[in-house]
Amino acid sequence: MRLSDLSREASKVIEEALESVVTISTTKLAIDAFSAIPREVRGVGSGFVVSEDGYVVTNSHVVRGARRVAVYLRGGEVLEGRVVASDPYRDLALLRIPAKPKPLRLGDSDKVRVGEIVFAIGSPLGFLGSSVTMGVVSAVGRTISGGGVVLEDLIQTDAAINPGNSGGPLINAEGEAIGVTTAIIPYTQGIGFAIPINTVKRFLEMIRMYGRPVIAWIGVYVAPITRELARVYGLPTDRGVIVVSVIPNSPAHRLGLRVGDIITRAGGAEVRRPSDLRRAIEDSVGEGSVELEVLRGRTRYRIRVPVIVEAI
Repeated sequence: MRLSDLSREASKVIEEALESVVTISTTKLAIDAFSAIPREVRGVGSGFVVSEDGYVVTNSHVVRGARRVAVYLRGGEVLEGRVVASDPYRDLALLRIPAKPKPLRLGDSDKVRVGEIVFAIGSPLGFLGSSVTMGVVSAVGRTISGGGVVLEDLIQTDAAINPGNSGGPLINAEGEAIGVTTAIIPYTQGIGFAIPINTVKRFLEMIRMYGRPVIAWIGVYVAPITRELARVYGLPTDRGVIVVSVIPNSPAHRLGLRVGDIITRAGGAEVRRPSDLRRAIEDSVGEGSVELEVLRGRTRYRIRVPVIVEAI
């Protein structure tokens, strides 16, 4: 296929996706640092439609503390957005608008591969209306901290993601959303991050099941193990997830899990990515605990860890 044909196909995919992408303008109340007088502060973010009945996904930090949320459709129509749910731990929020725009097709982020061409769509730097940047998937399974939260299993890309892009979709060459871009980490140079779309699906499922987002946790943050990581650090396996942080006084901490422990199985299933562990923990809510298979050095053991469930 000629380059011109590829360009036309990419343009067609993007044009279709743009119908589902929205710009989000928020009004928040802030206290002036000098006069101590409350004043309105405006912010801009992005989002995209995920269902035919007007539900829109964006980042939690885009709408946090907003007194008013205005949603701009591609045709210029401005609608009031109602925040249905917000989950700061996943940096996701769900809005509803009184319209039924076309939803964006959701892909499968577990199938994302390094080197894939991707497009980030959003409203960077406060510009109303969506723009597009192109890049590749640079890495998967990233764990980063910023804005007071730790985000796991992120997709890393070199597609430009700036403030205002937050909440917009990262789409693949088939026009499917594979992630939600987040600019919660400021001042990054040449790299951006996106929350995997399977995390979004889980977020929506939790709202459907419980009526609100819930967080199920045991008290560990983890990162995936690659062959390169195992080789460089002399790890006993190249499969599983490695514990990078343990929350003090959490169930995991009380049962002796440590930084450097490798979790290879959870809830009877193999663990390859942080999302596998998260899914096993959430699936174990009804049992009250999750069984982990842990590798510490050359010693392999099993442990049953209580699951804490908190409404958000």
